[in-house]
Parts: sequence; C-alpha cells; structure tokens
Amino acid sequence: MEKREGEGEGEEEQVVNPWTVSAKGGGKIDYDKLIDQFGCQRIDQSLVDRIHRLTSRAPHVFLRRGVFFAHRDLSEILDAYERGEKFYLYTGRGPSSEALHLGHLIPFMFTKYLQEAFKVPLVIQLTDDEKCMWKNLTVEESQRLARENAKDIIACGFDVTRTFIFSDFDYVGGAFYKNMVKVGKCVTYNKVVGIFGFTGEDNIGKVSFPPVQAVPSFPSSFPHLFGGQDNLRCLIPCAIDQDPYFRMTRDVAPRIGYQKPALIESSFFPAMQGETGKMSASDPNSAIYVTDSAKEIKNKINRYAFSGGQDSIEKHRELGANLEVDIPFKYLSFFLDDDAKLEEIRKEYGAGRMLTGEVKQLLIQVLTELVERHCRARAAVTDEMVDAFMAVRPLPNMFN
Repeated sequence: MEKREGEGEGEEEQVVNPWTVSAKGGGKIDYDKLIDQFGCQRIDQSLVDRIHRLTSRAPHVFLRRGVFFAHRDLSEILDAYERGEKFYLYTGRGPSSEALHLGHLIPFMFTKYLQEAFKVPLVIQLTDDEKCMWKNLTVEESQRLARENAKDIIACGFDVTRTFIFSDFDYVGGAFYKNMVKVGKCVTYNKVVGIFGFTGEDNIGKVSFPPVQAVPSFPSSFPHLFGGQDNLRCLIPCAIDQDPYFRMTRDVAPRIGYQKPALIESSFFPAMQGETGKMSASDPNSAIYVTDSAKEIKNKINRYAFSGGQDSIEKHRELGANLEVDIPFKYLSFFLDDDAKLEEIRKEYGAGRMLTGEVKQLLIQVLTELVERHCRARAAVTDEMVDAFMAVRPLPNMFN
C-alpha cells in the first residue's frame, strides 16, 4: 500500500528528500529500505521486458542496468498505452549552477529515450523560483541560470515539436495557478512539515512551493497543449529524492478530480569520492561537468575517483577489485553502452587481472567522448531555439 504523506519520515537512519541525501555515518544509501520507507515498487525484469515489447526498442542502458529502479503505477501507464490511450512526460530541473554535471544529465538522457520510444509529449519545468528561495539567488540570476540550463537540456536532443520547456517565473498563472490553489487547499501545514521537514526558520516561500512542482502532473495546467484532455495520464522520470513532492501530489490528485501521476525513479549518481550520496554541484571535485575539458576530466578521474582496487599490484592480482565501492566501474555501468564489454571488465577487474589504471583510462575515454559530444550539441543551441522550446504554443507533432 502506498504510504500517505509524512508516514515514517524522520524515523530512518538515512535522510533522502529533495535537498538532503545522506546515510548514517556517511555510508551508502540503502535503496531497499528507501523503497519500503517511501512505499514505491521495484522495477523487475518483467516490466523492462514489457517496455521492450511495447516500444519495439531495446531498453535504455539506465533501465536494463537498474539505474531507474523504482516506480509508482508504471504498470498502469503501460496498460493504458497498450489500450491505445496516450500519456505525457513531465520532468524538471532546478537551475542553481551555470552548467550541468553528469548526474544532472541522467534524467534528461532517459526522458529523451522515453519520449522517442513512446512518441509522447513532454513538459520540462525549470524551477527558477525554487532556487531563488533555497540558494539565496536573486530573481534575475535564477532566470538567467534557467535559460543557460535550458540550453544544456535542449542539447540532449529533444524534439521541439513534442517538447515544452517553461520557467516558473515566466509561466505560473492562469490555469496553472488555479491548480496550485486547489492543491494548496488540500495540504495542511502539519502535513507539508511532515513530508518535507520544514522548520520555523524556513521562509514561507519554501512552505508554499510544493504545489508549484505538483501541478505540471495535471494536464489542465497546460491548456495550450492538452485543452480538454483533463484525464490524460502523466509519467514522471526523476531521481528518487523528488518522491516526496509526488507522494503529496498523488494523495491530493483524486480529491481534486485528477489522475495520480505515475513515476519512474532513479538511484543517485555517486560522487567521485565514493558512493555515499549523490554527485554535488557544491563540490566541483565531486563532479564531472559538461563544460570540463578533456584534461580536467582526466585529472579528476585519476586524482579523485575512489578505487576499489588493492594497495599493491601483487595484492590486487590476488584479491581483485571491490566493485561494490569502485567509482570508475560504477561510472562505466552508467555510460558504457556495450553490455558485453562491461561484463568483461566486471570479470577481469573483479578477478584482479585488470588494474585500476586501465579501468580509469577507459572511463576517461568514455566520458571525454560524451562531454565533447554534448558540448558540440550545446554550441549549436541558439537563443532563438530556447525561445522556440519555451514558446506557449500547440505542439504540432505531439502524439505522432
């Protein structure tokens, strides 16, 4: 049974919410416990196989390797799709840095696959208002960062005829605001404190923000896209730290006449120094940025990527690498598309026949190619292209 808002929160040894990801003693996040705490479900192989069958496309590397590992009502979305019913995608970005790091790219890379595989429309929310309140940024700086981040998002290859990108500062109003008020009336102060852990020291803007992130999951918030299709289902690809927003949304939705949004949720992309949480924009050495040069990528991986290899070559040959803690191998499991090659590395490195330096060198090559490819795509994104994605207009190719 899905947990209602606030249930079990504040009682666990690990803290996972939209602003804090930490485990007791700086250890690893226990995703099995998190699934139980949040009340979502694990994605099993039968769901992956079903997506493969319905889309006639090979499952994305993030899906087949369990990066996206949990869901809410994904089966219901697939049931509806199989009946010929349409749905739309919704994801977002809180623009607090000049450029994205690889962890930020993951939901967008996966969302692009979902958009292409299911041929569905997508809305992308830029929560510039949220970052203004949480990061002590000015309104103007938050808006500027939103447009800069939009360029990185567009560079992932989204289809402008199926995609609407909006910033909260520019778009909130009208039907969107009406839905915010409906949600706000259904959530008490005590409930929102229970869900998000707000304290008396938090500004009131933070307390009032959750409905802003909730209502893009209701099609009536976008009358220019979905006018009259108020029963359209929504699927939200996101990291699991965003789950509190949508537990609240799913609790409220039936009370105001809307479908509950479905979610497909990812684990965290670990920091270079070890898998104790997620890559952070506040520590540049914990992250690979899409603006990093080939030299910077090489230096960061060689200096900071935590190794599960042994202290000496002799010991490593004898015992092999601890793949559970080895960051270079974990990064390859995200970005090396070749399953056979990854399995070969798993066997050889785990047995000690492959050295840490060899694995790091392969990772440097993979990430350098990824970042350089992204940089070329971003350089081609003009202000006019950003304006086109953010224009309030019908999407001509929405469900084709």
